[in-house]
Amino acid sequence: MKKVLNYLKSNPIVVMLVAVSLIVGLTTKNFFSWGTLSSLISNTTIRFIIALGVSGCLITKGTDLSAGRQVGLAACLSGILVQAADYSGRLYPKLPEMNMFVILIVVILVGILIGFVNGFIIAKFKIPPFITTLGTQTIIYGLCLILTDAQPIGGFQKIYTSLITGRIGSVKGFHLPYLFFVAIFFGLLFWFIYNKTRHGKYMYAIGGNEIAAEVSGVNTDKSIILIYVTAGIMYAIAGWLLAAKSGGASAGMGQGYELEAIAGCTIGGVSTTGGIGTVPGVLIGVLVFELLKIVLQFLGVNPYYNYIVQGLVIVVAVGLDIRKHIKKK
Repeated sequence: MKKVLNYLKSNPIVVMLVAVSLIVGLTTKNFFSWGTLSSLISNTTIRFIIALGVSGCLITKGTDLSAGRQVGLAACLSGILVQAADYSGRLYPKLPEMNMFVILIVVILVGILIGFVNGFIIAKFKIPPFITTLGTQTIIYGLCLILTDAQPIGGFQKIYTSLITGRIGSVKGFHLPYLFFVAIFFGLLFWFIYNKTRHGKYMYAIGGNEIAAEVSGVNTDKSIILIYVTAGIMYAIAGWLLAAKSGGASAGMGQGYELEAIAGCTIGGVSTTGGIGTVPGVLIGVLVFELLKIVLQFLGVNPYYNYIVQGLVIVVAVGLDIRKHIKKK
């Protein structure tokens, strides 16, 4: 209980957004419904997976602006490879129809390659993560446009979409999405990595003081490369899931997702100054951010204004984090 109170005290923006959600829920019809909860779980899962990838970069005082475009590339690549053989609008007709799990492996390998390139440039050439990932973001988008010829992709194998978007059980009309279990799995996996492995300890040490960590014997270059490779894997999985959930893909998919992920991490207590952050905090941050979107929808706010509200939340969250860091100093 004490930990919960300390967390809420340290993250006032979470308290504020939850309070707003409760007020809207109590004054708006159908907000507290199984449909809303199911939608919240499905949307949160994919954003949570992306945020887990970004979290390691932020903890080491880095960032990854290419996250959204990597998700988009993974979604498009998955969509191209999973198109049904009898689909008339197949983008590459000569490609053989592939098993969706084989496609997942292919997409992950691409994610590993991109993550390695990002990590290697940052670690070996000491180019700031902001600049490095800004550059790769543009390159990836270009590759995605070439790969898709800027055309929307559809005609997926039914087993692909049904498996990812499926639900189990029924409690008074509530069906639990399969994606819920995906979120639980990756949440537990990353909690273990961050708290029980040498890599996790090195990650926090680098974020706290990279020079001190290196003097202590930590191979900082290797750790940073591994962090960005891990991030690439998570973006690939998120893209694979996103294409199935959406039932289609396009070159524009994933745009801005990196900002949402960074916002979710920051709201959840991952410090932009490095060395601080937890997996439960990331989950709460992403969950609250997705809840904000639903609140805006129920209030009937023009979708264009959503970006303004989300941008303000990001600025406030980062501002509070920096202020907290200055106070500690």
